[in-house]
Amino acid sequence: MAWLLVVVAGLLETGFAVCLKLSHGFTRLWPTVAFAAFALGSFGLLTLALRKLDVGPAYAVWTGIGAAGTAIYGMVFLGDLVSTLKIVSITLVIVGVIGLQLSGSTH
Repeated sequence: MAWLLVVVAGLLETGFAVCLKLSHGFTRLWPTVAFAAFALGSFGLLTLALRKLDVGPAYAVWTGIGAAGTAIYGMVFLGDLVSTLKIVSITLVIVGVIGLQLSGSTH
């Protein structure tokens, strides 16, 4: 269950990173409100997961999901540059996240 919380928190991290861009420096109300909601949800779920998980693997999985998700979202929906190297790098991040998740231990 704790790993599921980390995965959902990582997806919410993607949401808050995208909303941070869309807020244009916190000058647009609704993306700013969404940023705050996603950030609170993401940090809250990560905090709950850390009650049961080691901080290193859990934090790495959280940031990896957020980074890969944000990069993919940017390429698909925001017109970010798509390149072979970027796709390979995102794939390596995802493989690393899976490896860390599989290596994680509970207390």
